[in-house]
Amino acid sequence: QVHLVESGGGLVQAGGSLRLSCEASGSISGIDAMGWYRQAPTNQRELVATITNGGMAHYLDTVKGRFTISYDNAKNMVYLQMNSLTPEDTAVYFCNARLNGIWSRDWGQGTQVTVSS
Repeated sequence: QVHLVESGGGLVQAGGSLRLSCEASGSISGIDAMGWYRQAPTNQRELVATITNGGMAHYLDTVKGRFTISYDNAKNMVYLQMNSLTPEDTAVYFCNARLNGIWSRDWGQGTQVTVSS
């Protein structure tokens, strides 16, 4: 079982920035990628960004150029730097880990990001 703990959310004004962190522990041997997802109250959970342990990143179109994902392999930490935030970014943000090509079914508690206009 993978244990994921997210942190760094909060309330910020539009145009502001936040940096989210996520630590993975437990059965984490074989992690080959990590990712950030988000879920707004009335929406399905959507994939925001992923990064492989080789550093290859992919982003949701609406966050490209504003969000940056990074991964510290040694610490099993993944980060999401979010700049130029808009109210549409308001959601609970979750991280997830991919082990040997399969995304984990284990989720953390998430961290709330609220962007005021």
